[in-house]
Amino acid sequence: MKWTSMLAIYVLFWAFSVFLVLPWGVRTTREAGGDHIPGQAESAPHEFRLGRLLVRVTIVATLLFALFVANYIYGWVTPQMLDLFNRDEVYKQM
Repeated sequence: MKWTSMLAIYVLFWAFSVFLVLPWGVRTTREAGGDHIPGQAESAPHEFRLGRLLVRVTIVATLLFALFVANYIYGWVTPQMLDLFNRDEVYKQM
């Protein structure tokens, strides 16, 4: 696999990981014991720490990407294993 393809796939894993990590450790203003600001949603986070989020996302994305590359190298799960409807057999008969 080319390094440019690996970089593109890593970026996709990173972008997906943002949505996985975003709700971790979020506390609302009420949970944090702060004062509610008029016009603010009750479910809004009390504090948003971008640095902590970036570190968590990078760790999760790197772990998922490492599993992806290991599967690519060692072939643990192949497309043939995921062919639940035996499409290869149907196409061979045509």
